Amino acid sequence: MERREEQPGAAGAGAAPALDFTVENVEKALHQLYYDPNIENKNLAQKWLMQAQASPQAWHFSWQLLQPDKVPEIQYFGASALHIKISRYWSDIPTDQYESLKAQLFTQITRFASGSKIVLTRLCVALASLALSMMPDAWPCAVADMVRLFQAEDSPVDSQGRCLALLELLTVLPEEFQTSRLPQYRKSLVRTSLAVECGAVFPLLEQLLQQPSSPSCVRQKVLKCFSSWVQLEVPLQDCEALIQAAFAALQDSELFDSSVEAIVNAISQPDAQRYVNTLLKLIPLVLGLQDQLRQAVQNGDMETSHGICRIAVALGENHSRALLDQVEHWQSFLALVNMIMFCTGIPGHFPVNETTSSLTLTFWYTLQDDILSFEAEKQAVYQQVYRPVYFQLVDVLLHKAQFPSDEEYGFWSSDEKEQFRIYRVDISDTLMYVYEMLGAELLSNLYDKLGRLLTSSEEPYSWQHTEALLYGFQSIAETIDVNYSDVVPGLIGLIPRISISNVQLADTVMFTIGALSEWLADHPVMINSVLPLVLHALGNPELSISSVSTLKKICRECKYDLPPYAANIVAVSQDVLMKQIHKTSQCMWLMQALGFLLSALQVEEILKNLHSLISPYIQQLEKLAEEIVVVVLQQVFQLIQKVLSKWLNDAQVVEAVCAIFEKSVKTLLDDFAPMVPQLCEMLGRMYSTIPQASALDLTRQLVHIFAHEPAHFPPIEALFLLVTSVTLTLFQQGPRDHPDIVDSFMQLLAQALKRKPDLFLCERLDVKAVFQCAVLALKFPEAPTVKASCGFFTELLPRCGEVEPVGKVVQEDGRMLLIAVLEAIGGQASRSLMDCFADILFALNKHCFSLLSVWIKEALQAPGFPSARLSPEQKDTFSQQILRERVNKRRVKEMVKEFTLLCRGLHGTDYTADY
Repeated sequence: MERREEQPGAAGAGAAPALDFTVENVEKALHQLYYDPNIENKNLAQKWLMQAQASPQAWHFSWQLLQPDKVPEIQYFGASALHIKISRYWSDIPTDQYESLKAQLFTQITRFASGSKIVLTRLCVALASLALSMMPDAWPCAVADMVRLFQAEDSPVDSQGRCLALLELLTVLPEEFQTSRLPQYRKSLVRTSLAVECGAVFPLLEQLLQQPSSPSCVRQKVLKCFSSWVQLEVPLQDCEALIQAAFAALQDSELFDSSVEAIVNAISQPDAQRYVNTLLKLIPLVLGLQDQLRQAVQNGDMETSHGICRIAVALGENHSRALLDQVEHWQSFLALVNMIMFCTGIPGHFPVNETTSSLTLTFWYTLQDDILSFEAEKQAVYQQVYRPVYFQLVDVLLHKAQFPSDEEYGFWSSDEKEQFRIYRVDISDTLMYVYEMLGAELLSNLYDKLGRLLTSSEEPYSWQHTEALLYGFQSIAETIDVNYSDVVPGLIGLIPRISISNVQLADTVMFTIGALSEWLADHPVMINSVLPLVLHALGNPELSISSVSTLKKICRECKYDLPPYAANIVAVSQDVLMKQIHKTSQCMWLMQALGFLLSALQVEEILKNLHSLISPYIQQLEKLAEEIVVVVLQQVFQLIQKVLSKWLNDAQVVEAVCAIFEKSVKTLLDDFAPMVPQLCEMLGRMYSTIPQASALDLTRQLVHIFAHEPAHFPPIEALFLLVTSVTLTLFQQGPRDHPDIVDSFMQLLAQALKRKPDLFLCERLDVKAVFQCAVLALKFPEAPTVKASCGFFTELLPRCGEVEPVGKVVQEDGRMLLIAVLEAIGGQASRSLMDCFADILFALNKHCFSLLSVWIKEALQAPGFPSARLSPEQKDTFSQQILRERVNKRRVKEMVKEFTLLCRGLHGTDYTADY
């Protein structure tokens, strides 16, 4: 690119020469950006073009770049430059030029109404930004003027082109408002002004949607436009006619998705609950979709059933309190609840052949909370109505929690199995919650069903049915005190009658016994009913986690009642340890179990059992008697500190020290507590001297086990801040030689967010720098490092709302994250990592939807990004698909895999179908 001589008056030595931002140079730079294979040249061109967009000359070259003889990529840059000038440098524009700027933009939009869509959208965004900056004083009826100008008959563009251009303009206006940089006082003024301007938009949208002659593309755009406007919190009663029209449009398969989005957005506005009369009118409309829902379920049409369920749940979940308040309408609300129950019990196994039932679980929490929040009299009425519903819900949830047949389960991918596991955890949480409503009767209900199942001679029962009932029992017993329940003795009596022919059933039997260990401590006579099952299961490597953790619970809770069984427990444990059936971590748990057991015996018994155990394992002595180990460690600590003071610069010594303490922390867990402050201080010194991944891994263990305890939070917070500060410095110096440190650092950050998000509230933590370093780590060539960075972002994004510094950095720098993710999908990262990047996209969509909807459209409008192989239509399709899918993570992963193949030129052309 050409450079001019330095301008007079420029800063002295070393000042950058002024840049000649002419049309010719901009076009050269764009050519370099799109077509130069050299990445450094591309980066230079991009940097120069950003300066060009911000320069005063942009006002001149932007219009020239929009000339009809230019290619769309160049026209797009011109339109983008105009938007940047208007949105960021508004104060530079003299007031006497407002009108001519407005007129020019209208002219260009009219011209591009039948031209390139991406350029049209960008020009609409520029005019929207201009309108927001001029409203309400300098342009009081902006929206009405837009409608009037585009409806003028003397326009050279055909009426459909004009109509689509107007709808595009009206759609981007609220979106631009949501992301605009208007100061707060202006924002509320403009919001009020836009609320009034609804009067010019909604009648037009109604007319276009209900007009039989409106083509599908126009009606599609109308629904998107409506979706965009309702997010400005338009009074729900003003949306009535459009919501009804959107319900009618659900019958048209081409308009179905857009209609669902519009209805859900309208119903979900926070302000909507004030308009109870409108909400009551919506219930029959939703109930009217039941035939379509049943038909969809019958035909295996998951898209349709999912969409209808979203509508029913949006109405029920957002407005259950307001609708329950209308006692005289209790029957219609009950009908809605039953429709949601149908969605909860939708046939098929989640997530393989149904993805809808999981959408409904939060609704059941909300409804229960609302019922229990009423005063006694009203609550009694609703308890009478809804207790049977919740008993039905328990049956439905336990049916949904059932495993498929062994044959079918064998075909599931590991990802599907993991999603099903998480889904069952969600069901477990729901059942635990429902116990608040149903109380002891729920346990009796489950026990009766299990008893009938196991004692019936009429028909053979499936292991899946038994397992689900036990799983329900275990879900409640894990968190609710069942010590006073009169059904537990019967359940303990039934467990040995279960024919265990399957790993999943055996696991659940083990976890159920573990959940009842406190009850066993109060009723030691029953220990002999279940202990043989646990000891037998210890020999099966497939039951490793469940059997060992259950034995540990029994040994911890019932240790004073176990002496009669001690010899047997030690013998079986020794046998499985010698055979090396279990992994190291389970062996540690087993040692802890034996530690509990032995601590309750007489001294001579302890020594006898210890001797038999430690003969083959002399080096594991410190892991057995837990009470002793901390004392020993504290004495050893002094020695380790002396060694470290001389060898602090020796990486191998530091690594060995970390290994000692990591094993100790993992083994002792809470019993390690007295040493936390000392270890935090020593770790800080070690990491400041030689940053090593092992020190970060040990810090992660400390955060995981101790950060949530108030007494240990200060030393852990100090250590977390110190290692973060040291690692950020390492990033400034160049982290490429330390992928292992970056990997461990990302895992530490993710653990902090998962276990103790308060660590991110500390003023001394530079959350912005952490975020930017994590974005950088996404671009590393090492797959484990990239996976760890993706894991960090999938923990961070859900915390946008609750942790203020996180919300702020995502708002400011989230666009940078999205660009990095799209670059990776576009071909910069290994295809094996696409699921990890899909997880980030899914989290962005779920937790930052309004921001993502703007960022992704802007990012993908850049020509050649994220791959020169893509057409604008393919990019548009991808962004629409991603924005539409906020529930089903598996679908997002499939979309990303398809899109990355397109980006890499490895895919056919069937993806470009018009969605």
